[in-house]
Amino acid sequence: MEGAAVAEGLWGLADHHEKLGEIGKTIKCLEAICQSQISFFPLVEVKTRLRVSALLLRYSHNVNHAKSHLERSLLLLNSIPSSFDLKFRAYSLLSHCYHLLASLPLQRNLLFKALELASSVSQDVSAYLWSCNFNSQLANTFIIQADFPSSLAALESGFLAASHICFPELQMFFTASMLHVHIMQWTDDYSVEKAVQRCDEIWETISSDKTERCPGLFFYNEMLHVFYRLRLCDHKNAQHHVDRLDQAMNAHSHRMQEAQQLQDELSSLNHSLSRYDLPSRERSALSTRKSQLQDRLNALSPSSTTGNSLEPAFFGNADRSWTEKLLLSPSPIDGEWLPKSAIYALVHLMVIISGRPKGNFKECLERFECGMQIIQDELIKLGITDEVRESDFRHTDIWMSGVYLTLQMQFLENKVALELTRSEYVEAQEALVEMKNLLTRFPTILQASECVIEMLRGQYSHSVGCYNEAAFHCIEATTLTESKSMQATCQAFAAVSYLAIGDAESSAKALDLIGPLYGMTNSLSGVREEASILFAYGLLLMKQQDLQEARNRLAKGLQIAHTHLGNLQLVSQYLTLLGNLALCLHDTVQAREILRSSLTLAKKLSDIPTQLWVLSIFTSMYQQLGEKGSEMENEEHRKKKWDELQSRLDETRGSIHHIELVAKARLEMHQVEDAQEQSVAVSYGQSMQVNLDIPESVGVGGPSLAQSSSRLVGLDTGKRWGKRRLS
Repeated sequence: MEGAAVAEGLWGLADHHEKLGEIGKTIKCLEAICQSQISFFPLVEVKTRLRVSALLLRYSHNVNHAKSHLERSLLLLNSIPSSFDLKFRAYSLLSHCYHLLASLPLQRNLLFKALELASSVSQDVSAYLWSCNFNSQLANTFIIQADFPSSLAALESGFLAASHICFPELQMFFTASMLHVHIMQWTDDYSVEKAVQRCDEIWETISSDKTERCPGLFFYNEMLHVFYRLRLCDHKNAQHHVDRLDQAMNAHSHRMQEAQQLQDELSSLNHSLSRYDLPSRERSALSTRKSQLQDRLNALSPSSTTGNSLEPAFFGNADRSWTEKLLLSPSPIDGEWLPKSAIYALVHLMVIISGRPKGNFKECLERFECGMQIIQDELIKLGITDEVRESDFRHTDIWMSGVYLTLQMQFLENKVALELTRSEYVEAQEALVEMKNLLTRFPTILQASECVIEMLRGQYSHSVGCYNEAAFHCIEATTLTESKSMQATCQAFAAVSYLAIGDAESSAKALDLIGPLYGMTNSLSGVREEASILFAYGLLLMKQQDLQEARNRLAKGLQIAHTHLGNLQLVSQYLTLLGNLALCLHDTVQAREILRSSLTLAKKLSDIPTQLWVLSIFTSMYQQLGEKGSEMENEEHRKKKWDELQSRLDETRGSIHHIELVAKARLEMHQVEDAQEQSVAVSYGQSMQVNLDIPESVGVGGPSLAQSSSRLVGLDTGKRWGKRRLS
């Protein structure tokens, strides 16, 4: 009896401190029970340790301390035949600890034991919910190590458990998760398409009021549809889902602002109601108002705001209010795919990815500022300032901060591509330097970005006329990725740079790259790669004076660029080549029409090199036609653009960062010395590489400088270098 009284007293005191927000004192009260010399019943100690662990995970970074409490709890529970709910809760919390510490083998073994226990007890609703919880966490461990078949099996088991209790929101959670895995592994188009159809079918079974209670599920499902459509280069249908996401983000943001205002007003009312001298009539009016506010707040809140969760806690361990979460599924599972701020940033990123190829630069730049501000705010909250490096991270920081660092790289990647497109080379240079600095500070977390940075260094070098360096960086990029499609794209970029150099040796290198590439176009997964290869191949055929075959290949590439990619810069560059071809084939009427279209697009994009390229061809055409007046007017316009371009290039080359970016050398990175820390970061880097599987978004960088146009095309020399042709 003495032990029970002491426990009740300390629990009561802990409740008091927790209500006051004094978490440290709350934990001290509870740990006094665990450290006491008084003998307590095992269940008293177990419940106390579980509560301490939950508080440590929610309010601190002391994961190892929480882990010790949970391991002790499971030892005590082994001697108790029942108490299944406590056992399940201990398993779930301990699994979360192992997840934060990247102890994947321990986590997996623990979850297998938990699932075995869940299958051995009475199959009621609670058992099926716990089975859903454990299968969800198990699937996550497999995803981190790219074991996609095992992950799909775990998710399918979770789906069956949710089906047994007729829980459509949970069914949708597992169905969407399976679609995510299919997109990550993408073994064949049919499997992914079937997963998309299954998602659509399950989503239709959920009533609108239930979907509003799981806003994160809507964002997750729509974002996966965007990834799917972008991977297929189906930009039209992708845009539909991007628009839905953007509208939902704005609506959700407004609702959460209203909820925060209601909470602030409730807090003020509670303070007023706590006054002892408040007149009864005023107290009554305030109580009525409080009831109205509470009803409205309940209507805005998701299905669970109480913390009565089965603790999957996908990301981080920070305590955040429900207004800062986008829940994936209803209570008691809850959980998130990504934090709300990360999803908001991701929506802005999708708007950029869908709008940049179309030349919607103003909106893209606005979204860039919004997204980067969100990311910077979250990184500051996590204590990540300019001085922090990967070696400074706590284990528990890696998962959450890695989300925002990865997103930051994606934003900067698109920023570089956008600025290169509109000939703002200094802006592109600054964004690329920022990417480089991030990679050197966080080399393992951001390891997947090294390939993209090398590719962008190649595109930057090409844009400023450093073609040898451009080819070097694009070839280097191929050694930094296992993706065949990415390798093909980089090789095509390198071939274009070699062709821009113009000498026989470089042209032979281009041929060596393009030959194998053209032979494997049918085995590549996307039309994006095919468009870049056809561009380089068409350019090569023009060099070889095989004009009719070049026209056929370029026409096919143009159709792909226009129909599937919607990339106006690539369309403009294809049109320029085709206009030049038409002129060489003495079809001046068609040449004039094609070149005018190309020039219109290049002006829309502020693409000065392509404008110069087109204008130089117009000059040749007017000379052929003897239109002296048009020639002089065109040449005057070309010289103005030439001076503008030279001014921008001089400013770019005068920067201290220019030589560093174009130099034929790989980036030097600061490696993490702590082996365990590096293991956690590598695991994170692998998981984020697949979990944020955003399709490569940089368009084909075609020939860019006017002074190189004759060397790129080489039609007026009459010489044929090399004897090899591609069949």
